[in-house]
Amino acid sequence: MATIQTNNPATGEEIATYSMETEAEVFAKVEAAHTAFLSWRQKSHEERAPYLRKIAAVLRENADGLAELMTREMGKLLRDGKTEMELCARIFEYTADHGPAKLADEERQHSGGKKRGIITFAPIGVIYSVQPWNFPAYQPVRVLAANLMAGNAVILKHASICTGSGLRLRDLCLEAGLLAGLFEVIVTGHDISDKVIGHDLVRAVTMTGSDGAGSHIGSLAAKHLKKTVLELGSNDAYLVLEDADIPLAVKTCVAGRIFNNGETCVSAKRFIVTEAVYDEFVPAFVQAMKAVTMGDPMKEDTQLGPLSGREQFDTIVDQVEQSLASGATLLCGGDPEDAAGCYYPATVLADCKPGMPAHDDELFGPVAAIIRAKDDEDAMRIANASRYGLGGGIFSKDEAKAVRLARDHFDTGMVRINSFGAADPNMPFGGVKNSGYGREHGGFGMKEFVNAKAIFLPS
Repeated sequence: MATIQTNNPATGEEIATYSMETEAEVFAKVEAAHTAFLSWRQKSHEERAPYLRKIAAVLRENADGLAELMTREMGKLLRDGKTEMELCARIFEYTADHGPAKLADEERQHSGGKKRGIITFAPIGVIYSVQPWNFPAYQPVRVLAANLMAGNAVILKHASICTGSGLRLRDLCLEAGLLAGLFEVIVTGHDISDKVIGHDLVRAVTMTGSDGAGSHIGSLAAKHLKKTVLELGSNDAYLVLEDADIPLAVKTCVAGRIFNNGETCVSAKRFIVTEAVYDEFVPAFVQAMKAVTMGDPMKEDTQLGPLSGREQFDTIVDQVEQSLASGATLLCGGDPEDAAGCYYPATVLADCKPGMPAHDDELFGPVAAIIRAKDDEDAMRIANASRYGLGGGIFSKDEAKAVRLARDHFDTGMVRINSFGAADPNMPFGGVKNSGYGREHGGFGMKEFVNAKAIFLPS
C-alpha cells in the first residue's frame, strides 16, 4: 500500500506515515459529503452561523497544538503559526457575522418595473479544495468558512507534507459539532485527485498553488464544465519611488521578504528601486537582511526558519545559481549550509534582468531580487511587465499619488501602500493574469460557489 511520510524540515526527522486512500475510499468520502450537504443546505444562514462561531472557539482552544504541528511539518515559525490560528478563528467569526447579510435574498423588479423578482444565492453542493503547504490551516479555512456559510460541503486535498495538519483541522471541526462528512480530508495522489474533479457529485474546484498546477486543474475542471477559483503564484513587486521614506521602506521590505520564511504567495519578492534613492535603499536593505536571525523555528527570537523541505530547498538553490550565472550580483546570503535542516539564509540579488529566475519567476524563499528603475514611471512599467499579478506594494510619502498609481496603473489584485501584510477577512484576496482568478475574503468568497437563482413573481 502506498504511503505518505511527513518530515521535520528543521531536523530531517520523520514525523508520521499515512496510508494513501484508494479510489473507492476517496469516492466514498465524496458521496458522504454530498449526503451531508443535502441536510446542511436546509439550514438558514442564521442557523449555520453558530457552527462557525463554535469552530472559531475550538480553534483558539487548540491553537498552540496545531501551530506546533504546522511548525514541525513545514518549518513555519511557531509564533507565526499561532498568528495563523488566530486569523483562522477570525475568518470563521467574520463569516458568521456577515454571511447572513451577504447571502440574503435580494428583491428586484422585472417587466419594466411592474413585477417583483427575487434573487436567491443557493448552495450548489460539494466543493473540491486543493491546497498547498505554506499556510496549513489558513489555506483550507478560507475556503471552508465561506462555503459552509453558503451551504456547501468541502472535500480537502492538502499538500502531502502537511497531511497531519489537514487531518487535525478536520478533527477540530468535528469536535466543534460540525456535521460529519460536511468537511472531509482525502489522502491520495494526483491521479485519483484528477478523478475527483470529474466526479458527478463534485460541483466546483478551488485551488491554491503554482500557475502550472493551476493550468492543469483549471483545464481539467473546464473539461467537466465546472467552475474554478484559482489563487496562483506571483513575484510581487514592491516599488521604492523617488519620494519614498527609505527607513520605513527598508524595514517593511525585509519583513515582507522573510515573512513565513519567504514562502508566501504575496511576499514582497521583487524590489524595484528608482535611481534617485537606489544608493540609499540598497545598502541599508542588505545590511538589514544580513542581520536576520536564522534558526530553530520553535524559538521566540528566531526570525527565519527552514524552508518547507528538501524539494523546495533545492529549487531555491537552483534558481539563485541560475540567476547568478545569468549576471545577477550576490549582495548577501546565497551560501546555505549542507546540513540535515533545510535552512536557506536571507539573500539579496542585484542587477536582476529579464530572463533570470530572480526577475521572471516566483522565488518561494527568503531571496530578494533588486531591480533598478530610472524613475517612478519606469518602476511601474517594470512591475507590470510580469506574467503574474497577485499583489504588490508602493512606497511614497505622497499617499494620494500612491493610491492613484495603485488604482489606475498597478495590474494586480492587491496593493499595499507603505506597508506589508498577507490577508484580512474583510478585504478581497486574489489576483489577475497568471496569478489566477476569483476572489476570497471580504464577502466575495461566499458568492463564488453559489447559484444566483432568479425567481420571477407574476405581480
